[in-house]
Amino acid sequence: MGDTTAAEANGITARYEETNGERLLSFFADGGTATVAQNVDGYAMLKVRTGPDGDELERYYGFDMALDHAAELLGVAVGDLPVPEAAADMGM
Repeated sequence: MGDTTAAEANGITARYEETNGERLLSFFADGGTATVAQNVDGYAMLKVRTGPDGDELERYYGFDMALDHAAELLGVAVGDLPVPEAAADMGM
């Protein structure tokens, strides 16, 4: 298991971790979960999933588009998503 970093704001908890060859940024709010995943090398497209081990819903090149989709899944504004510093460089 890799390092884990968390952040919380606006009733949303974000957890960033590196594990199983992936960088995972998971958001938890009101019983919902959305995860943005990328390989640990940081060069692949971002995958938006229903959770850390959930179904892949879509792939994006840009972190902003992946965050927008994650916010939509949770029913929150993208600006409300807390992003731990360790995850700020995700995307191509």
